[in-house]
Amino acid sequence: MREQIVAGNWKMNNDLAETEELLGEMKMQMVKEPEATVMVAPAFTNLYPTFQALKDTPVIVAAQNMHESENGAFTGEISAKMLQSIGVTTVILGHSERRAYFHETNEQLAKKVDAAISAGMRVIFCFGEELEDRKNDKHFSLVESQLKEALFHLSEDAWKNIILAYEPVWAIGTGETASPEQAQEMHKHIRTLLKDNVSASVAENTSILYGGSVKPANAREIFAKEDVDGGLIGGASLKAVDFLEIVNSF
Repeated sequence: MREQIVAGNWKMNNDLAETEELLGEMKMQMVKEPEATVMVAPAFTNLYPTFQALKDTPVIVAAQNMHESENGAFTGEISAKMLQSIGVTTVILGHSERRAYFHETNEQLAKKVDAAISAGMRVIFCFGEELEDRKNDKHFSLVESQLKEALFHLSEDAWKNIILAYEPVWAIGTGETASPEQAQEMHKHIRTLLKDNVSASVAENTSILYGGSVKPANAREIFAKEDVDGGLIGGASLKAVDFLEIVNSF
């Protein structure tokens, strides 16, 4: 059975005091050990305090980004080794906001993925189409090119450390959500691409998350789809009660 995962991406929200408050609420309300693997990705400045606060829980702390180089004159950047030195071994790469605002390309993301895998990190790799792509019926081909250019060079063994996160860009922070049927259609397409380009085993065993305005009200229906293995949660992960309701939607 594939790993079910719910990851909260806190983006550029919450200072240290707000982070500590949210973590306290999460720990207080997590009355049972969740069936799904739970991850949270705070801002860089709060990674170590979050790791310390959660080390006695099953919750995994992830980074929101990392540089492809081991070290060097890259002001403002963070390497895999730096993340690992504070206990962080999972990183989100390729988020649509990184692609849109910081112009990250598939070629650059391939280098970041290689660096992360080489360092023994686990990667949540994000990809997905803009609204215009979907309207022009290019969403399947766009997703295929994003995966091929950034991931399909990896060895089959490397895929053990890859989690995929399909995020229709038009549904991120907009209140719009792909219908459960739309999510399943794309997740099935992704799994077919994995089978055709990597292996049947990788296709069967790789967790594919849905990201795009997942809320307590729609999580259970989305997660019930055959090829949806959980969610990458944005805004709803900033409220402990909402996030944990999503976590418990399996």
